[in-house]
Amino acid sequence: MYVWSKRLVTGMMVCFGLLAGLFLIQGAGEETSILNIHTTQWITLNYLGLVIWVFVWMIDQTRVRGRNVWIWLVPFLLAPLPTLMALIWFLQRPMKA
Repeated sequence: MYVWSKRLVTGMMVCFGLLAGLFLIQGAGEETSILNIHTTQWITLNYLGLVIWVFVWMIDQTRVRGRNVWIWLVPFLLAPLPTLMALIWFLQRPMKA
């Protein structure tokens, strides 16, 4: 976990928030999508694979630190990136002896 700096995580959270806001503002159109169904399915499959891989990493990191990962499951399913960043902040707190 020492690879992640708090400044990097904070920057990623700010960027995520800005991009989410931008996509919400721009996504209100009623135009049809130009993406092929095959492309959309492939993007979805890759995203699900990434989500599973990240959650397995979260299980490993919390197990090493003696924490419970299952309380993070529901927030992770709703918003994976912000939950991952919050977990990193949580795990970087100094451990009490």
